[in-house]
Amino acid sequence: MRFVTGWAGVLVGVAGLLAAGPARAERVVLLPRPGQVGVSVSGLYGTLLKSGSVGDQFGNGPGLAVRVRYRMRYERAFGLSFESHGFDPRPADYLTDLLTKERYPAADPLAYKKVNVFLYGLDFYQLFSTRTKTTKMLGVGAGLAHPTFELNDGEQQYPLNDGLYVGASAGIERFFWQSMAFELGARYQAVFLGSKVNHDFQASLGLMFYASL
Repeated sequence: MRFVTGWAGVLVGVAGLLAAGPARAERVVLLPRPGQVGVSVSGLYGTLLKSGSVGDQFGNGPGLAVRVRYRMRYERAFGLSFESHGFDPRPADYLTDLLTKERYPAADPLAYKKVNVFLYGLDFYQLFSTRTKTTKMLGVGAGLAHPTFELNDGEQQYPLNDGLYVGASAGIERFFWQSMAFELGARYQAVFLGSKVNHDFQASLGLMFYASL
């Protein structure tokens, strides 16, 4: 009888722990409130359509983005974006110098090895499901674009002046501990460089942290 009573006590204790588990896990997540500022760091990978001053010769590549987001009332937010995105040349026998219009063999020291496009802009977001652990977002943004070209010999070239960009995005924040969340997103950006439009599509994955009030 004592054996049965002992096991019954163990089972009751285990059931109590299991019941308390979800509540404790729920308390671990602190959802951000209006007035809080979040900072995210994301890795990204994107591709350019084969058009425009840059996309005509460059295709895919990785990048890094840092975004600051301020939560407002009525499920809205605005923020700043700082993005560095590198693109490798498309497979080709020759590459055209955008400054001199000369064509160089792809392996030539004066041919392009890579282009980096730096974007600095403002974003506005409409948020959804902000009272759950998974916040959904739609956004629009605009800002400045600064391209730099690296040659095979390691030199930097600046054949295009700075330009502008406009973009649209969609993503989610999935909170997992305190005010930290995984951030998954997709963006389209029209980058205006050299009087032509370059179409940039990208996907990103990173971490977002909201500072406590």
